[in-house]
Amino acid sequence: MTVIYANTVRSVGPEAASFLSERMLVTFGDQAPDELRDFCYALPPATSTAAIGIGDALVLDGARFPITAIGNVAQKNLDALGHVTLVFDGAGEPRLSGAIHVSADGDLPSLGEGSTIAIESA
Repeated sequence: MTVIYANTVRSVGPEAASFLSERMLVTFGDQAPDELRDFCYALPPATSTAAIGIGDALVLDGARFPITAIGNVAQKNLDALGHVTLVFDGAGEPRLSGAIHVSADGDLPSLGEGSTIAIESA
């Protein structure tokens, strides 16, 4: 596996975990609008080195989740803004243009400051 995106959570908004009940996790970089900062996992600038594809793996603190769908602006937003909505539902079609869907069974990882986020090619 080749890492095509890697980052580390800089900070966690006080309401970021509220999306976990909907099996979603939202990241944003320094450009996050004030009204969204409380709901995001903040990331420093980072860009991917190759196209993200179906079958690649999202890796959160070492836990692997196969990517099942990618919105048409998800990678662009991730690279430019640090913004992506990660949806843990295994959907084959994205609900949002900025979402990456992954397959996940059971509990979702609990991310905190210093947690790692990576995407590995298949």
